[in-house]
Amino acid sequence: MLIAQLSDPHLTTGVLGAESATGLHRALGRVLALNPRPDCVVITGDLADHGRPDEYAVLREVVGRFPLPLHLATGNHDDRESLLDLFGGTPWLGGGFSAYYQVDHPGTTLVVLDSLVPGSSDGRLGAEQLGWLDGVLAARPELPAVVFLHHPPVEVGIPAADEVRLTDGDALAEVLLRHPHVVRVGAGHLHRPVTTAFAGTVLTVAPSTWRQSTLTMDGDEQIGWVAEPTALLLHRVSATGCVTHTVQVSHTAGMTCGY
Repeated sequence: MLIAQLSDPHLTTGVLGAESATGLHRALGRVLALNPRPDCVVITGDLADHGRPDEYAVLREVVGRFPLPLHLATGNHDDRESLLDLFGGTPWLGGGFSAYYQVDHPGTTLVVLDSLVPGSSDGRLGAEQLGWLDGVLAARPELPAVVFLHHPPVEVGIPAADEVRLTDGDALAEVLLRHPHVVRVGAGHLHRPVTTAFAGTVLTVAPSTWRQSTLTMDGDEQIGWVAEPTALLLHRVSATGCVTHTVQVSHTAGMTCGY
């Protein structure tokens, strides 16, 4: 199974909205140009820049005619109620009315978590959601599982980002360690590509489809924005594990397709 992971489009409206919408549209076009095409796409949060209903209307316009299955996750810039108002009950949220859900593909279990804490930049899953995750993963232990969320659950060496990571990452690790068939955890939030070991599997953080953050590893320096290439991650999931490729978008030599 091939899963394309995009992240942090930060869609908005008005004169400032063109760049972020173009970035997401270009990334989705790059997905369609891949051969073979992915089986689905996951966007790991910060779908909107301010969580306003008009921003989710832009998102629906951008993804509405996209021909592949596409799944959405919340980020700290999102508003859960506004997202559910427009996308609840649709395949974009797994067909349900919750911001965390699973999609059972024939050979893979895809899980999307909701780490949004209203009014906060950091994230949390909570005991109820973690218990739900434990049950979902226990239901299909013979198949590989991939888990997506917005906030990275571990420190990555960027002090400003580490201060706003998932606050119950240790509790998430306890759940995942009980399920060795989880072959990948995908996150966003950092606006940078990062890879690290986590809970007996691998955590990969996708860059933004809009703009990237500086690699600021000195706590005395201020984190900022840089015009680095946009990209997406392509996860190839099989019975033997998961291989992740970085696919350039804004600086690609490959084709893009319309939809």
